Amino acid sequence: MRSGGAWETMSEWAIKASGYRKYGLRAEDLIREEAPGVTEALRRMPQEYSDDRYYRLKRAMNLSMQYKELGGADAMTAADDKVELIPVIKQVLKEQEEREAWDSQNA
Repeated sequence: MRSGGAWETMSEWAIKASGYRKYGLRAEDLIREEAPGVTEALRRMPQEYSDDRYYRLKRAMNLSMQYKELGGADAMTAADDKVELIPVIKQVLKEQEEREAWDSQNA
């Protein structure tokens, strides 16, 4: 049995149950911009990333309103569901914590 087999099975089940890939979304597209650090992380991402994210979100909303889903090759696959934004969010949050610690020590 491979490492994390049961966890990976549950994870894949949860992903399929949520259905976001049927609308062409990445998991990171589900992170709200209002969440701590996300706005700054998005600002730091390349413009192409922001444009692609915006397109995926608009397309998904449009499909949802029409009660449609992407089929076959157009749907998001596990290989396409890349993690690019989360490391930047973590970096932003770490910087914010360091800034707050610095400010509290030097106040």
